[in-house]
This record gives sequence, C-alpha cells and structure tokens, in this order.
Amino acid sequence: MSVAPLLDVRDIHTAYGLSRVLFGVSLEVAAGECVCLLGRNGVGKTTTMRSIIGLTPPQTGRIAWKGTDITGWEPYRVARTGIGFVPEDRRIFAELTVWENLDVARRGTGRWTIERVFDLFPMLRELTSRQGGFLSGGEQQMLTIARTLMGNPELLLLDEPSEGLAPLVVDHLQEQIALLKREGLTILLAEQNVEFSLALADRVYVLEKGAIRFSGPAATLRDDEALRHELLTI
Repeated sequence: MSVAPLLDVRDIHTAYGLSRVLFGVSLEVAAGECVCLLGRNGVGKTTTMRSIIGLTPPQTGRIAWKGTDITGWEPYRVARTGIGFVPEDRRIFAELTVWENLDVARRGTGRWTIERVFDLFPMLRELTSRQGGFLSGGEQQMLTIARTLMGNPELLLLDEPSEGLAPLVVDHLQEQIALLKREGLTILLAEQNVEFSLALADRVYVLEKGAIRFSGPAATLRDDEALRHELLTI
C-alpha cells in the first residue's frame, strides 16, 4: 500500500486449543477503506476478527494498530484504542431497552451520539423503549452496530452482518454501511454474501483453509465471474 495502514496484520497463526485455524494470515486496512474478508463458512474469517480484537489472540505473528503493537492485548484495551467489534452473534443485552443498550455503550464525547445513530437507523428511534430480546433479527443487527458506534470507533469490524437476515433487510443494511463508508469510517468486513460484500468493498482478501488465497481490488472479483466462481463457489 502507498500509505501506512491503520491496521497491519502480519503472519498471524491462531488456534483454539490444539486446533489450528489461521496459517500465516496477513492483511492491511488504510484509513477510510472498506476491506472485506471473503470465503466459505469455516475458513477463518471470524477467527481473524477475534484475533484482531483480542478475543482469541494469535500464537505467533503481529497485529499493529496505528503503528502500535496490540498483539495479545485484552479486548477492552483494544476497544479503547478506537477499534469497535460487531460480532456475528450480536450479543445485545436482551433485558435492556434499545435506549439502554445504546446508553451503556456511550464512551466520552465524539461524533456518534444516540441522536446520530437514530438518524442512521431511524427504525430504532421508534423502538427506544422496547427490550432488545423482543427485536427482530434485523433490528438486533442495527442495534448492535449502533451500540458499537456509541464508542466512537475509528475502525469498525463487522463479522457476518448480513447472516440470517431477509433480503430487503440486507439491502437496507448495505445502504447504511455504505453511508458509514462515505462518512469516512474505516471498515473491515467479514462476509459470505459475495454480492453484499463486493458492493461495499474497496479491496478484498479471500480466505481458504485459514490462509489468504487471493488479495486485490474488489473490482477484480466484480468483473471476473470465472475467478469469483473459482474462489468462492462451494
């Protein structure tokens, strides 16, 4: 890359106990980019995200954020540096209302306020007093992203945000993530939904069996159906 990346992941190897999952994964994300990790189910996309945020630290390799080595840091320390994580399973507080879910994540001052996330997700404004456990899957996903934004991250990690959502909800979510990108938020997206990903990404990394098989501009995959089929068809 021509400029120093905000996030620089170098040759990480990550395992769950004796089960090795990542084998020398390297990737970079520059300020303002939307970079996507693509690949079939079980290839290591979520583990890469968990390695970055510190939930499953790599055994070897290096993760640098704005030039600082954060490898193995506790997740709360990583979050305080400006990295926000939206997990695949959402993990909202089911007993808290929408407003309470947002308020509990509020950190200091910054551009993201409750009113601002309501502007991004107008549906949530109508649901402020509803408990998180009574929201639909799409509403929960919007709430999870909104809650993460309340921490005013510089980098947003999105793990499989479209999974399990109806097509119309996915289309709406794509528009909202595109808006975040236009506002300059840096995004690392892990997805199986190829159409969704390629509509948003500037660059892509394709994972296979825990290693990077392809990296390059998203346009390369958008324009080459044969390559997409080779890399991403089950």
